[in-house]
Amino acid sequence: MEKKDIIEKVNLALGKIRPYLNADGGDVSLIEVSDDMVVKVKFSGACDGCPYSVMTLKAGVEEAIRKELPEVKDVIAEA
Repeated sequence: MEKKDIIEKVNLALGKIRPYLNADGGDVSLIEVSDDMVVKVKFSGACDGCPYSVMTLKAGVEEAIRKELPEVKDVIAEA
């Protein structure tokens, strides 16, 4: 799969969970997908620095991305 296709699928997954984050005043954006399939995202708005952002990352963002791309090795949030 080409890099642009991977990025498109990650953005599709983020688009599916974005309304839930937006409802709480937050958002998430894709920073990069590494060659070894690690996805780096950045939280913004109310999600930036929120004490629940780690849970949101693992239970929401990572789960949504892995549904689209099971080959993703990890999803990390940029500080």
